[in-house]
Amino acid sequence: MNDVSLAERVATVRAFNRLYTGVIGVLDEGPADAEYSLSEARVLFEVAQQTELHVSDLRKRLDLDAGYASRLLSRLEGRGLVLRERSGEDARRQIVRLTDAGRDAFADLDSRSVRQIGGLLERFPDEDQRRLLGAMGTITQLVGDKTTDRTLVLRTPRPGDLGWVVHRHGTLYAREYGLDERFEALVARVVADFADHRDDPRQAAWIAELAGERVGSIFCMPSQDERTAKLRLLLLEPAARGHGVGKRLVQECVEFARGRGYAAMELWTLSALDAARGIYRSAGFRLEHEEPTREFGPPVTGETWRMEL
Repeated sequence: MNDVSLAERVATVRAFNRLYTGVIGVLDEGPADAEYSLSEARVLFEVAQQTELHVSDLRKRLDLDAGYASRLLSRLEGRGLVLRERSGEDARRQIVRLTDAGRDAFADLDSRSVRQIGGLLERFPDEDQRRLLGAMGTITQLVGDKTTDRTLVLRTPRPGDLGWVVHRHGTLYAREYGLDERFEALVARVVADFADHRDDPRQAAWIAELAGERVGSIFCMPSQDERTAKLRLLLLEPAARGHGVGKRLVQECVEFARGRGYAAMELWTLSALDAARGIYRSAGFRLEHEEPTREFGPPVTGETWRMEL
């Protein structure tokens, strides 16, 4: 991105904003004769999320000033959709809740919204839908609330995951260490070997997800020495680093190897991967051998690590 000027980046963001605002405007506002304004619909949505809501909290969520919030609630109250009353815990505060008519109105609005968004998504094939949702998730992750709890899930590979492992290894190692396509080819061979022996109970693989997004991988595979397992293809997306994902993946892999009766585990890595080497060391691996190589383009030092199980 260094060859892209700030002005060009700003122009790209502004163009996206115009497009996105137009799409969201259609989805949120609905037809010109819609029964509720956008602001009224948003109030109904927020109040519907719980039994009752403090008016001050509603204002904060929707970034409304006191006067405008009061007028919105008065209109909805006049139509019999919401009810305001003093809080039983603090008489200085008001709470608002939906009436039965308000719940019916919200159910209708929610159903219409689902249909509209579903109609938008149905314009695209399944693969493009996944790309669209993934891009939305990336934007949310980068500019959204950083305090949101992101649950880590380790799962077995699904269709498409093995190709993702190859792709992300090739992309990240080229960008961060300058390795050429021969490294990606090596990863592809390892993944193909795993797939060719998918029913072998001595091997397993895990995909790490944070908030539903793939952020890492690891494989446990047998070596020619049947008593030694190989830890392979540990991968961490940059956004997942520093969150303990790598440590969890390595722990899972080591425990699997122990459970399958392996006596030892080995791995091969690069000396430049300081974070990964730290994870291996803390897990109990020890450096056994190192050797310089130009097998993947630039000069690098390969390392073999081993742990007795």
